Amino acid sequence: MLRTRYRICHCLAGIILATWLGIAGLFVAGLGSHPVLAAEVAVQAEKNPPGDIPDTQVFIDYTSPGGFALKVPEGWARSDRADGASFVDKLDGVVLSISKADAAPTVESTKADYVQKLEAAGRAVRVTAVKAVKLPAGSAIRIVYTSNSEPNAVTNKQVRLENERYLYFKDGKLVTLELYAPKGADNVDQWQLMSSSFRWK
Repeated sequence: MLRTRYRICHCLAGIILATWLGIAGLFVAGLGSHPVLAAEVAVQAEKNPPGDIPDTQVFIDYTSPGGFALKVPEGWARSDRADGASFVDKLDGVVLSISKADAAPTVESTKADYVQKLEAAGRAVRVTAVKAVKLPAGSAIRIVYTSNSEPNAVTNKQVRLENERYLYFKDGKLVTLELYAPKGADNVDQWQLMSSSFRWK
C-alpha cells in the first residue's frame, strides 16, 4: 500500500513539475514577467475592397510647421501631432511624421534598420520592396509593404492594408510620408500625386 501511494505521489509530482516548466517557458523572452505572444497572422484581403480615392477627389496644399509641404485630399479628417499630422477617410490614410537624422537613408541602411523596426512595431508587416526614387523634391526612399489594420473598436475586425512609405531627407531632417488603403484598392495615381508634390519650404 505504501509503495502504491509513493508511486502515485511521484507521478503527480512529475506531472506538476512538467506543467510548471511548460508555463515557465512562456516567460523566458519577457525577462520572466511577460508571456511570449504569437506573431500576428496576416488577415485575408477582401475580394472587393473599399478604399479607392475617387478620380474627382480635390487635393489641397498642406504646409507643415516642420518646414515642408505637399498636397493632401480635401475633406479628410485631420489630426495634428507633435511630430506631424494625419489625414484619414474611412480606411484610407495619409500620415506625416518628422524626426532628426544624421544622414540621408539609403536602400541598405533602410533595410538594415528602418525596415526591421517597422516589422517589429507593425501588425503582420510584410515588406515587398525598398527602392531609391527620384522625385521633384530630390532623392527619397520608397518602402512598399502590406499590414493588418488596427482592430475596429466595435467589431474587432481587421483589414489587410497596402502601404507605401517615402523617406525624405534634408539638413538633418527626416520626413516620413505614409500612405495606406485596403489591399487591392486602386490609388496608384493619387498616391503618386501626393508623393511627387512633397517639397521643402
